[in-house]
Amino acid sequence: MILKDIWLDVTAVKERDPAARSKLEVLLLYQGVHALIWHRFAHWFYQHKMFFIARFISQLARFFTLIEIHPGAKLGHGILIDHGSGVVIGETTVVGDNCTIYQGVTLGGVGLNKGKRHPTLGNNVTVGAGAKILGSFEVGDNCTIAANAVLLKPLESNVTAVGIPARPIKIDGVPLPKKESNLVTMDHYCKMEARVKELEESLSKLQTELSSYREKGQSDQAEAPIE
Repeated sequence: MILKDIWLDVTAVKERDPAARSKLEVLLLYQGVHALIWHRFAHWFYQHKMFFIARFISQLARFFTLIEIHPGAKLGHGILIDHGSGVVIGETTVVGDNCTIYQGVTLGGVGLNKGKRHPTLGNNVTVGAGAKILGSFEVGDNCTIAANAVLLKPLESNVTAVGIPARPIKIDGVPLPKKESNLVTMDHYCKMEARVKELEESLSKLQTELSSYREKGQSDQAEAPIE
């Protein structure tokens, strides 16, 4: 089973990475594949409650590949960890089949409680470079999390999410309508400031005209003949 999963990982990289020239090259030279191979064995020891050996293997893998995968994490097959440096995958993380994870990704937890505290990714999920998925929730199948996004809430299937915190912008490839924001931006502030200046100038002109009108009225009354 482990050898089958390793071969599926190698095949996935060859099919999805345009830079890969052969499966032999992928097997021998791709650190993402090496990290997954080490993890397959570490996870076997973890499942058999040989925690020290499991963690020792994962730390060796981290040293050589710069990819840290806790031996308790459950990873599907056909996973592509592209480039890989800085990837961190926590203990209770579940990653589905045929997922793509780029460099700098964190699949992490929040809080110090025991139990499930890391995310669950469905099948065919793509996580962009530097993205963070933090917390115990599910990300549906065929989702895409953009580079440097910070996802803190569940996503349904076929959703594209961007931003900090990440929010859906597409479902099934169709862009979602933009919601009007009530936040006052710098552009809004500048427009309001310009409008206030215009109103102040108009008010000043009206006050000048009113003063001139009053002075003229008083002058007319003073010059009027007394009957």
